[in-house]
Amino acid sequence: MSDGPQVTWLPPGAPTPEPAPAPPPERTGLKRLLWPLAAGLGLIVKYGKVALLAAGKLKILTTSGSMIVSVAAYSLIWGWRFAIGFVLLLLVHELGHVIQLRREGVPASAPLFIPFLGAVVAAKSLGRDAAAEARVGLAGPVLGTLGTIGVLAAAESADSDLLRALAFTGFFLNLFNLVPLTPLDGGRAMAAMSPWMWFVGLFLAVGFAFALPNPIIVLIVVVGVLDTWRRWKALREGGEEARSYYRVRPRTRLLVLAVYLGLIAVCVLGMDASHLERTFADV
Repeated sequence: MSDGPQVTWLPPGAPTPEPAPAPPPERTGLKRLLWPLAAGLGLIVKYGKVALLAAGKLKILTTSGSMIVSVAAYSLIWGWRFAIGFVLLLLVHELGHVIQLRREGVPASAPLFIPFLGAVVAAKSLGRDAAAEARVGLAGPVLGTLGTIGVLAAAESADSDLLRALAFTGFFLNLFNLVPLTPLDGGRAMAAMSPWMWFVGLFLAVGFAFALPNPIIVLIVVVGVLDTWRRWKALREGGEEARSYYRVRPRTRLLVLAVYLGLIAVCVLGMDASHLERTFADV
């Protein structure tokens, strides 16, 4: 075999083939790093505005989107079936607030779900006075408890332990929200009762924090301390305008108290009815 240059024979009159193009120079060092960044930047400039407009039209961060995120988060702990049920119970509870806010003439947003913190509804105020605030606060547990009673009825009809567990959780959720401390619903209800009840709620929330150490409960206690101080200071220093906000007719106070205590009784009885006995063999 010859080691000399290879020669290809062509017949007379055949066209001479074009030489093969030289390979592109290999990007090395800094060029290899900067080239994909420049290309990506070009794509962002070209399509970024379109993507942002599409995201705005799709309303990614809406109720449905935050619900999906919450279901995915809770599924990591409880499984997807329980997670769906739990988020739906939260939705029913929050819709109670939305409905009552709009009845009070206050524009309210749709619920926004925050994994492991529940859900929130945005509104500029809670009504024109403490009575309206109490109605808004109690509307969530009222509708939430009614929805949970429906879950318990379905559990008994289908003999479903999953639904019983959901019902128990729903009753506990609404009962916990009745602790008389803002930002919980019970604190809103106490706005129509007596300011000293805020301090009772603060005492109960601190007791919860020690009995059931939990970052969420600690956060509620911190917010509750700040809000209780703000309200008490406003009541003491705000003059006639602040006092008129908390001036509620005796009949309204009694009605708020009756609904408040009735909800507590229903939730406690509901938790007892939906409680599932568990043993170490079930774990």
